[in-house]
Amino acid sequence: MFAGKEDFKKQYKAEFMETIARPFEECTKREKYEVLAKMICSRAAKLHTETKLGYDKRRAKRVYYFSMEFLLGRLLDNYLINLGVEDTVREGLADLGENLDELLSMEPDPGLGNGGLGRLAACFLDSMAFLGIAGFGMGARYRFGLFKQKIRDNQQEEEPDPWLSNGYPWEIRRSDCAAEVHFGGSVNRRYENGKIYFDHVGYQTVMAIPYDVPIVGYGGKNVNMLRLWQAEPAEEKINLDAFCRGQYSEAFRERDEIEAITAILYPDDSTLAGRELRLKQEYFLVAAGIASIIKNYKFTYGADNWAKFPEKVAIHTNDTHPALCVPELIRVLLDQEHLEWDEAWEITVKTMSFTNHTVMPEALERWPIDLMQRLLPRVYMIIEEIDRRYRENFDHSQPDCQRKLQSTAILWDGQVHMANLSIIGSHSVNGVAAIHTEILEHDVFKDFYQDMPQRFNNKTNGISHRRFLLEANPELGRQISMAIGNSWLFDTYQLKNLLRYKEDPDFLKTLRKIKYENKCRLAWYIERENGISINPDSIFDVQVKRIHAYKRQLLNIFKVMYLYNKIKKDPDAEIPPCTFIFSGKAAQSYDFAKEVIRLINTVADVVNNDASIGGKLKVVFLENFSVSLGQLIYPAADISEQISTAGKEASGTGNMKFMFNGAVTLGTMDGANVEIHELVGKDNIFIFGLSSEQVEDYYRKNNYHSSQLCEEDPELKEITDQLINGFFKDNGEEFWSIHDALIRYNDEYFVLKDFRDYLRAWQETVQAWQETERWTRISLTNIALAGHFSSDRTISQYAEEIWHV
Repeated sequence: MFAGKEDFKKQYKAEFMETIARPFEECTKREKYEVLAKMICSRAAKLHTETKLGYDKRRAKRVYYFSMEFLLGRLLDNYLINLGVEDTVREGLADLGENLDELLSMEPDPGLGNGGLGRLAACFLDSMAFLGIAGFGMGARYRFGLFKQKIRDNQQEEEPDPWLSNGYPWEIRRSDCAAEVHFGGSVNRRYENGKIYFDHVGYQTVMAIPYDVPIVGYGGKNVNMLRLWQAEPAEEKINLDAFCRGQYSEAFRERDEIEAITAILYPDDSTLAGRELRLKQEYFLVAAGIASIIKNYKFTYGADNWAKFPEKVAIHTNDTHPALCVPELIRVLLDQEHLEWDEAWEITVKTMSFTNHTVMPEALERWPIDLMQRLLPRVYMIIEEIDRRYRENFDHSQPDCQRKLQSTAILWDGQVHMANLSIIGSHSVNGVAAIHTEILEHDVFKDFYQDMPQRFNNKTNGISHRRFLLEANPELGRQISMAIGNSWLFDTYQLKNLLRYKEDPDFLKTLRKIKYENKCRLAWYIERENGISINPDSIFDVQVKRIHAYKRQLLNIFKVMYLYNKIKKDPDAEIPPCTFIFSGKAAQSYDFAKEVIRLINTVADVVNNDASIGGKLKVVFLENFSVSLGQLIYPAADISEQISTAGKEASGTGNMKFMFNGAVTLGTMDGANVEIHELVGKDNIFIFGLSSEQVEDYYRKNNYHSSQLCEEDPELKEITDQLINGFFKDNGEEFWSIHDALIRYNDEYFVLKDFRDYLRAWQETVQAWQETERWTRISLTNIALAGHFSSDRTISQYAEEIWHV
């Protein structure tokens, strides 16, 4: 790409005159970032053309990955690394008096997701490009993302996230590839030559405009694309009469309603209007994506070769949000390509595959039938036919058949069950960790599993080690490569070679030095952003993830309250300096999670401002968690808190990011923690709490009594009483809703039940941390054995076992 730094400087300075008609010296830092990003994007686009020609030449099977979220993070540094030019660019910019890191900070985090689902999808795209799989993301271009989280008066407040306000240099608008999406209207039946046809009429047309973002694979050989769809009016309309009357909002009402489809990720669905908008979002993505796939297939293979479709196309739905891919593909094959039902159905099932990411009932989407009928009349008719045929073929002779039919039917109790639609309409259904898949097979979807076990399989999640280790922790990356070579960047199982350094004091010392520097870097950020001075020699105990009751940030902050109470009673208590770091967003309408955020920040106010504890404890909540903030946090962590209620976390990917960076897991036997435990052994992870079987047993027998447990434990009772007895009187109102959830409503997620064992495991973790050499060996073991959790491994398994590419 560049022959050296002199060639880079020459091309870079020339680009300013081409792009903004001003010399480099007269431009702002933002302009210098934007020009650099445009240079790299232009190169990536050319590489994509070459990649696509290669795919076309070998008639490669294409994989289309549908997801409501793609949390890409900042792309410039990632792509400089993947193209192998980061050092060249850094040195060239230094010669020009610029700092690459300062330019990198100009880039916004794209507001295209919320949490682990989106970060996983981005890692998968990275690995597909690296492995040379013809994989393409299908997502939505949210103008304001989810929201920008601000903490004011200890509470979460949501602000718009205008991440596109300065433009996005990585995207290419492709108006020539626009697709029509239809909402509402009615369906007419007509008969010709003995065949029935369905005509959708009276609908509202929304244009889906694609914006393509290049996905550069490591090594720069392959560049795939993420296609993001934006909703726009089919034609410019304005109600002139309303405008002339001064009713300006009414004049632009239709345009505003259409643009709202891709304005904000996950609009609040507590109202009918919010639910309708969410369903519109999901169908908009699906309809636009399927139209694009069909158009490309017909261009490549012709309009009369549909039997080959499953051989050349794989469509994967990431959770239930894109479940409408199933009826939409059938609709296109029936109504536009005029196939018969049986052929369309066979093609669809062979093409579709589905990943489930949850065991939480509320996350298994269901839509009211009347809403689906009104908004998507033809699609609903197809869903109705799929359900009818499923019921017709259902084995009614089996025991308990009525209950099984109720649990597996698509239409039941006035609702469309999207997970059931996804399972019935796909040839593969996978969970994302061994324990998660086991729960799906034997609990959540057990009736499906009994009837069609061949469809179910496990694909344990993975993360991009190039993003979350090499880019996020460059000094560690360099040290690893100096020790074992750089083959680990292509094959993460090579990290096992680090185990030979477990007894090397110089290597262990270097690891500690790198960890300390990363802690100093995070400490500087915290002091700048939060005004809190923290000790980099303290234990960094970290929990960063979406705020949810089952993820049990509450258990973590109760531990902090316990330690604070202990120090207040005994100032000489043997507790090493600890910094507890939290970050994550609560959904806008999730009041309990917001109360947990308020509690964490309230406890932080009390602890951080109490001079009597001698700075032994510090509590920090970092607002607006993002990929780039995660890249700052993961390398600095000592303890990785993965403490969800056993059986509730599908997999987790934060646990993997921490592991690659040498943090040590303190967690339950839940999600991928189970597989981390199997890999590193009991001496290199700290496990506590109920097992998933014990949790289910308590639910089944209903023999857990949280109030009694609390009364029998004075220290635990003190903590729960502090929620409501005026302890926080100077820091806001009391926390009755949290207290009631634990005591009155019997502690659904077993925070109180696991509390004592959690303290025991935490104290063992701290003791290990104090034994410096032992802790560093544990940390090294985790890095060395993290290779299994690369998204390269995960995607290789998807490719071979599900997509057949």
